Amino acid sequence: MAIPSFKPSCNVEIDPEVRNSWTLPADVYLDQALLEREKQFLFGRTWQIVGRRDQVASPGDYFTAELAGEPLLIARGSDGVLRGFYNVCRHRAGPPAEGCGSRKVFRCGYHGWTYSLDGRLLNAPEMDGTANFDYSQFGLQPVPIGEWGAWIFANLDTKPEALLPSLRELPQQTGKYGLEKLKPADRREYVMQCNWKVYVDNYLEGYHLPSVHPTLNRELDYGQYVTEIFESHSRQASPIRGPENENDVQRRYSQASGGEAEYFWIFPNWMLNCYPDNVSLNIVLPLATERCVAIFEWYFPESTLSTETPAETIRFSDQIQIEDGHICEVVHRNLKSRSYTRGRFSARQEKGVHQFHRLYASWLESAV
Repeated sequence: MAIPSFKPSCNVEIDPEVRNSWTLPADVYLDQALLEREKQFLFGRTWQIVGRRDQVASPGDYFTAELAGEPLLIARGSDGVLRGFYNVCRHRAGPPAEGCGSRKVFRCGYHGWTYSLDGRLLNAPEMDGTANFDYSQFGLQPVPIGEWGAWIFANLDTKPEALLPSLRELPQQTGKYGLEKLKPADRREYVMQCNWKVYVDNYLEGYHLPSVHPTLNRELDYGQYVTEIFESHSRQASPIRGPENENDVQRRYSQASGGEAEYFWIFPNWMLNCYPDNVSLNIVLPLATERCVAIFEWYFPESTLSTETPAETIRFSDQIQIEDGHICEVVHRNLKSRSYTRGRFSARQEKGVHQFHRLYASWLESAV
């Protein structure tokens, strides 16, 4: 299938200096032809989270997933090695596996071709009369995968940079949270009527905190909010306010004086929200040019799962997400206005947004 071309109405170049730069033009958020290029050449060629490590903890464990429209099968082999495959039978494209669970072999639900946990074709019924049929040439097609923290990653690029080196400083920066030991508590999906990049823009600055998030603004010290830029990710951080008085019981973290909230974004579309008592994973994916979904998963130390902390945290987070979703939908509608083409950055508050626009513009230049 030919992928439609994209021709922006104005220059998409982003100046390396945030104080000199203009934002991405509005049509980058609105053009119908751009979405397929993003799926194929952006989401399909970057490391994307497709599942959790606890889903494939033991030999024979597996799960199925989808990445950029491609069906995937992730399985832990009998040798303990984790492998990824396209979940497509090499016969006539049936499904070797469905859902998740534990298996000794994978048997396609269409014609019964059977594969080992390491992807080798073991049995192909009724193929004995087919000329020059070589079992070794019809194993499941592999997909690069990696493990970090609590998660499993996949990359549709045939020769990507290995996952851990690609994360650069992130593992060290998040080491204190013990991500690999945290346990999942809940998962929710928030569907919004906006382009996925509008949501990322919003995530990457605390500039809107006083206006959009009054509850969160009471928790964080906006005056000390900082943004740090790295090669392909950013870190936003703010000290958590101490209790303002003895009766300060309306705040989520009123007893966490001296603590810090940290927000990590990794190009192009996933985030880690790190608080003193929990970490949440946030993945934003396009559903259409003007529609996206933000997937939230909350993780806690195992010792707190039976307490009130998870429910309190999710209520607090849910309100913030509702506020973000509303402003993102308004912004997306306003991007269509004849009065708007592109804007300028706050050099102090929008360094993270500027980095995203710079990385995206660089990708776009290579993808068009």
